[in-house]
Amino acid sequence: MNSSVNSAEMIRAYGLENVVYFPRYEAGQSADARAVGLLSSVGLPHSVAFSSRMDPKDPYDTSYDPVALGGFFGRFGIPCPEECRSWWKLGTLFTSIVALDPESGKVYGFPEGSWERVLLHRDVESLMFSLIEFRRIEDAHDAGEEEPEDLAERFRETVSEFDPTPFEDEESQWNVILEELENGIW
Repeated sequence: MNSSVNSAEMIRAYGLENVVYFPRYEAGQSADARAVGLLSSVGLPHSVAFSSRMDPKDPYDTSYDPVALGGFFGRFGIPCPEECRSWWKLGTLFTSIVALDPESGKVYGFPEGSWERVLLHRDVESLMFSLIEFRRIEDAHDAGEEEPEDLAERFRETVSEFDPTPFEDEESQWNVILEELENGIW
């Protein structure tokens, strides 16, 4: 599998202890093979910006599937569109729930306060690429190496060159994050 991201880059960006591997494929279930392969070989980060782990202090009934979006939303009394119920909850990007449509391989966000989905990434590889790039601008911001506006622009350019999808919808969590960065909120 040729990919623009690999496990070494994810580990370098977030540290081994903060990478969550996502082996999830049930026999007979339709799923995008590339997405499944990347999730199990590269993993997703667990950080302040992107949380991919369940809270061990918040136990759930063994009949509850914490990965299925419908079960997750139902647990909190949130309406979930029927066509999204079997999607996989990958994590939370600040205040947006991030989910994978396992059939198409597309990644969607469900912004806080809205039950409408927003296409975030064309695929899991794009999500991973963006999270690695985001970590780089977080580190540069913390080091005070560049102005926030320059960091935001660099992120937009780098990610858009790989996949313009994250910035196509103005409600996208990525647009919200970069606006906050530019306005000095973080």
